[in-house]
Amino acid sequence: MKLGIIAAGAALALGLAACGSGGSGGSGGTTAPGAAGDVKIGMSVSTLNNPYFVQLRAGAEEEAKKLGVPLTVTDAQNDASQQVNQVQNFTSQNMKAIIVNPVDSDAAAPAVKAADRVKIPVIAVDRGVNGAEVAQTVASDNVAGGKLAAQELAKQMGEKGKVVVLQGVPGTSASRDRGQGFSEGIKAFPNIQVVAQQPADFDRTKGLDVMTNLLQSNPDISGVFAENDEMALGAIKALGAKAGKEVKVVGFDGTPDGLKAIQAGTLAASIAQQPKLLGQQAVDNAVKVAKGESIQKVVAVPVKVATKENIAEFTG
Repeated sequence: MKLGIIAAGAALALGLAACGSGGSGGSGGTTAPGAAGDVKIGMSVSTLNNPYFVQLRAGAEEEAKKLGVPLTVTDAQNDASQQVNQVQNFTSQNMKAIIVNPVDSDAAAPAVKAADRVKIPVIAVDRGVNGAEVAQTVASDNVAGGKLAAQELAKQMGEKGKVVVLQGVPGTSASRDRGQGFSEGIKAFPNIQVVAQQPADFDRTKGLDVMTNLLQSNPDISGVFAENDEMALGAIKALGAKAGKEVKVVGFDGTPDGLKAIQAGTLAASIAQQPKLLGQQAVDNAVKVAKGESIQKVVAVPVKVATKENIAEFTG
């Protein structure tokens, strides 16, 4: 019986590799090497054009290899409809579990429901899914991280001044939760005023463009909170010589480029996540639930404030 399942699973994996991501210019699927097993997992990542999610994929693939489980990874290229197609493909191919890192927490719901109807468990990683039940959500505590960002930015600014906020992709739980945490945290500092908030979609180039525009209408700001490091790095470029001196910038993720900017003194701090650990946890628990084991509904991976003073903890 088991040999039959293994053979069928191998055929499914080949079929998925052939169908790829279903979008023009997509990267298709990549399968982590590993011993053949009766658990095949599909994983749709919101975008691989971001170092943070490349690390997330790396952690997932390392764990899949360690467990000897074939893992097919697709890149949704920040396109919610393309991601829905990818999850539906995984469902039609009878994957034993699906991991989704939503482009849009609301738009992912119908595909998650379709998987649930045929008893395929879905793990949400880094971002939650709204309006559908998943087997587990593996994510950083983004609300707590947003509060930490507010506290650190206030400290760096001397607890006074004007701040702008660069928001992530509208509709993502990560952007909503980080923004909520920051808003709650900054209320403790009455001499700090948030003068503008605008989405830059977690993208470095958009962060540069949005920051450039915001500076024209708010030339006297002394602080920036960017909901990820990519936007923070774009903001730093727009700020030029002001970055790290007249204007303190705090990011979120703790990416390698973000940590380099902290070392250089242009980025004041980043709320460091552990994307590889998120990927590892998602795969580990996907395998468990596929085998019928019980798992927690939520896995909260801790975040920490990375600054120039403690940078060795993150770069060592």
